[in-house]
Amino acid sequence: VPVLLFVAAPYIRRYVAGGRCKSTAKLEGKVVIITGANTGIGKETARDLARRGKVIIACRDIAKAEAAASEIRDETGNQQVIVKKLDLADTKSIREFAEKFLGEEKELHILINNAGVMLCPYSKTADGFEMHLGVNHLGHFLLTFLLLERLKQSAPARIVNVSSLAHHGGRIRFHDLQGEKSYNRGLAYCHSKLANVLFTRELARRLQGKLLSFGIGTKVTANALHPGSVHSELVRHSFVMTWLWKIFSFFLKTPWEGAQTSVYCAVAEELDSVTGQYFSDCQPAYVSPRGRDDETARKLWSVSCELLGIQWD
Repeated sequence: VPVLLFVAAPYIRRYVAGGRCKSTAKLEGKVVIITGANTGIGKETARDLARRGKVIIACRDIAKAEAAASEIRDETGNQQVIVKKLDLADTKSIREFAEKFLGEEKELHILINNAGVMLCPYSKTADGFEMHLGVNHLGHFLLTFLLLERLKQSAPARIVNVSSLAHHGGRIRFHDLQGEKSYNRGLAYCHSKLANVLFTRELARRLQGKLLSFGIGTKVTANALHPGSVHSELVRHSFVMTWLWKIFSFFLKTPWEGAQTSVYCAVAEELDSVTGQYFSDCQPAYVSPRGRDDETARKLWSVSCELLGIQWD
């Protein structure tokens, strides 16, 4: 058995690694925002895109973000890797980030909503939202809303939402959206990842709707993705998952491998006009029936706007 495992190891690793982004597209003169890019998948996404163009790392922990940015600048030789403060658990911080960005940058071509929390004990954001819903969905929903006009002005542009295979286990519980009646941190994560898929679907539909009604498009696409099971800090809130992640690390993607689909959705030329889709391993992937429910997607959009106090038509 040990001999067989030794022989099979390279093939197992190749299978686990999954698809790779083969695009060599450059992003000269283009601007990219990546949330949560100080570690894991986000950091590797930033490292790749910094070899192509200007990258803004939007993070809550400025010290960690500056360390990551410095490392990426040294490695890529690109000094246009900039750190900006963004706390997705606080709508005030999100609005301040957007206001500063819009005041300093005239263009935005790629927005990668990458940051996320997983398996948090029950807690709330600064605005009273359940943490998974607030950070993973509502925070990115508001950020996208605030930056969308700049994306349209800079078109062609792309919005990339990092979801997860876990969306298959999620459901949108409108009767208990904040998990106050019943809470399970694993399911709360699944629910928020389903929200990412539904948000992507409805956003793409609305952007396409404007395209059809006027005969021209906003030329802003929105796609979601599953990065794979990645050895990262995302499981830090669970001792058991952290322990299991270490034991089975051989069967998990590295952060670099996990970043490949994010990079693919951001730069691949063949996706120029593709929108409203869900990818895994750099190719289209199956979406759960709940993730294809347009009625739920529209209702979630409306409820999200109400919770955030915004009008997004």
